[in-house]
Amino acid sequence: MDIGKPSPDVLLTSLREEEARAGRGRLKVFLGMCPGVGKTYAMLEQARRDKLAGVSVLVGVVETHGRAETEALLEGLDILPLQRIAYKGVNLSEMDLQGILDRRPEWVVVDELAHSNAPGCRHSKRWQDVLELLDAGIHVLTALNIQHIESRADTVRQIAGAPVRETVPDSLLDLADEIELVDITPQALRERLKDGKVYRGDGIAAASDNFFQESILNALREMALRFTAERVDRRLRTLRQSAVKSAVWRSGERLLVAVGPSPFSTQLVRWTCRLAASQGARWVAAHIETSAALGPQARGRLDANLALARQLGAEMVSTRGDDIPAALVRLALEHNATQIIVGKPRGNPVLDMLKGGNIVERLLRIGGNIDIYVVPSESSQKPSLRTQVKSLPLGNSHEYGTVLLSLALMTGVLILLPARYYLAAGLIYLLGVVLLSLRVGRWPVLLAGVASAFIWNYLFILPKFTFHISAPEDYVLFLAYFVVAVVTGQLTARIRLQASDEHNREARATALFKLTHTMATARSMDEAIFAALKQMDELFSARSALVFYEGEAKESRVHPSSTFLPDARELGVALWVCKNRRPAGRFTDTLSSVVGYWLPMVRDERCFGAVCVAVERTETLTFEQKDLLEAFARQLALVIDREYLRAAGERERVLAESERLHRTLLDCVSHELRTPLAVITGNLDHFDAAQDTRVQEALIEESRAAVRRLNRLVSNLLNQTRLESGTLKPRMDWCDPSDILNGALAHVGDLFKERPLHIELPDDLPPVRLDHALTEQSLVNLLMNAALHTPPGAPVSVGARVADGGGRLQFFVADQGPGISATDKTRIFEKFARGARAHAGGLGLGLSIAHGFMLAQGGEAFVADRPGGGTVFTLSFNLEKADTGE
Repeated sequence: MDIGKPSPDVLLTSLREEEARAGRGRLKVFLGMCPGVGKTYAMLEQARRDKLAGVSVLVGVVETHGRAETEALLEGLDILPLQRIAYKGVNLSEMDLQGILDRRPEWVVVDELAHSNAPGCRHSKRWQDVLELLDAGIHVLTALNIQHIESRADTVRQIAGAPVRETVPDSLLDLADEIELVDITPQALRERLKDGKVYRGDGIAAASDNFFQESILNALREMALRFTAERVDRRLRTLRQSAVKSAVWRSGERLLVAVGPSPFSTQLVRWTCRLAASQGARWVAAHIETSAALGPQARGRLDANLALARQLGAEMVSTRGDDIPAALVRLALEHNATQIIVGKPRGNPVLDMLKGGNIVERLLRIGGNIDIYVVPSESSQKPSLRTQVKSLPLGNSHEYGTVLLSLALMTGVLILLPARYYLAAGLIYLLGVVLLSLRVGRWPVLLAGVASAFIWNYLFILPKFTFHISAPEDYVLFLAYFVVAVVTGQLTARIRLQASDEHNREARATALFKLTHTMATARSMDEAIFAALKQMDELFSARSALVFYEGEAKESRVHPSSTFLPDARELGVALWVCKNRRPAGRFTDTLSSVVGYWLPMVRDERCFGAVCVAVERTETLTFEQKDLLEAFARQLALVIDREYLRAAGERERVLAESERLHRTLLDCVSHELRTPLAVITGNLDHFDAAQDTRVQEALIEESRAAVRRLNRLVSNLLNQTRLESGTLKPRMDWCDPSDILNGALAHVGDLFKERPLHIELPDDLPPVRLDHALTEQSLVNLLMNAALHTPPGAPVSVGARVADGGGRLQFFVADQGPGISATDKTRIFEKFARGARAHAGGLGLGLSIAHGFMLAQGGEAFVADRPGGGTVFTLSFNLEKADTGE
């Protein structure tokens, strides 16, 4: 076994990461424990060094907080002006994202990564701006405090007692190519606070007594140091995984303990946990799955030992192979473990010799610079010889039967050969041993080699039917055959076992690759979940289910793609799994009476729900299968987290758009209200001073027009509210179309004093069933729209007609205005929509209200171009036969 060879899983992960990084900008994060440690200062120093080296550097946004030493570092740097955004009457300054993309510098400085942008920006969060910059291939320098990391926010809130409102997802920091910790002692930071270098004025005393207490600062500092150390350790392991490893790098202590079905493994796990805690080191629990079949009792002990290791905080890994020492060394090299912990050998020396020596001796031979810790058992009782023999991977009785039957068949055929062909018989036996090694295990092959050698000696080498060999050359030939048969069989069996292991690892890597590819290419979260559950069903020949768990509401929701429908008991297990974030159900020691094996879907310390498989077969899941299921659960959590982030971004976008519309509405309403009120107020002021009766009548008429405009505005707002609230209930009745049209014209007669109005109203129009008031108001809105958007003197046509072969009645308003573009036609009936050629004034509600009134009655409203120029608006209704009572 090549213990330094990278596994297919590792190579696949490395290839995926390299593919994801291709073409993306680099991200460097300056991390600090809290404000005032010097993150911005260090970031600007880096920017100045890069500029001196000839690199193109642009300052996108920097918050100096009035610190003179920080402001001094900005001198000589290229600073992009901030964009101004009006919000609630206040001009806010935000980073100009589009300006950076247009300039395309090599590096851009973006301070305060967790900042929330003002409504109206392209993204609601500054970290989303950074993602867009990285996707555009621009490198980013940024700064962040530990409390703003999503996974650490709750812990900081518990420590400091202050809520953290702005956070950055851990997934963004996973993209960071470099994280530089800007560290300072709590005492030095408090001195900076006292000197006014962090906050100014009255805020210093409050900060010193609250967030900047020395105990809180120490806790935050430890969190920042641990977070950085974890990232550095992860980066180191990533670098090691892509190369062939021959020795561990002793950059830090990491322990690896072998966990098996032995009762002694429980003591080993606890001992390793204590040793790791005393050294402040991380530890790995490794399980080596051999070809030896485990009974129910041994499988139960193995599951309990692995569950204990997981509960105590171990990182779980597994692999396959009968060469346990070689597998342990390979895992130690992969995970950069500096110490391997094993139990003291208590086996029989003869059996240990058959296995190539005890585990400690072999680890010492092949372990290189890895420390080997041998832990004695607390019990002095040695396992019985029978137990030790059972622990050997001897294979099953079927394989031994195959060996004996094959030897019997070969012997029955070869016994017919003349005595002079005894060499040919030996070669045929040797060929049989090699062929058997392709089908059976190592120990049955050993039996075949030994047995065939003695059978060949007894039946074919002279003198026959004795184990005595007379000729010296036959003696040498026999010894050579014996060695070749045993070694060839063992090597072939080992190669077959290694091929089987590689096949299993390849199958696992293929399954994970297929899963991640499906997740990445899925068009929606539901499609990704459906594909993942289907793949789980095929891999494990089982039924699967996914349950979402809403932590606040404490409600479970089964995804419709589930092929296993959990009952109340199963949902109870799912709820327990989500709360405790540990596997439960079948094949575990927790709530094991149910059918499903449940795992939590956790991402960045947030649990989204649980996923389960309901296996039909009676045998238990192997550790490797459970590990694969955990990988599925992690990938599903990643997809759900990505969807939640997308939905959160969409909500932020909708809120920003709603805020923009709200501001637009307030601006328009205030303008529309002020204009008629100003007219009325001015006319009242001049009325008493006006002596001429004609002037007074003109003032009164102008005031009446302003009142009508004001009334229409209020009416439109109320009608829009009725439509959106769903309280509008049409009163359907039989109406005369001419009455509706004449009523609408009476309301807008003053608007057409300067425009010719052509009325087309046939005498034989049938009655139509509709709401008289709503239809009349819709016509009024269309006529007002025509009067507003046509120049003085341009004629407007209005009328009613029967269309579609007598099946529909249509009211129409046709003007000769500038017309409506194809783009505006698609949104002309939307709320607050105004055409590109529209005149100033109005809220953009009239057409939206007319369209809503028509839909409420079961009618239609549509727009079309008028031949010769202009626009035609049409209101269309189905004609029904009136009930005459005959």
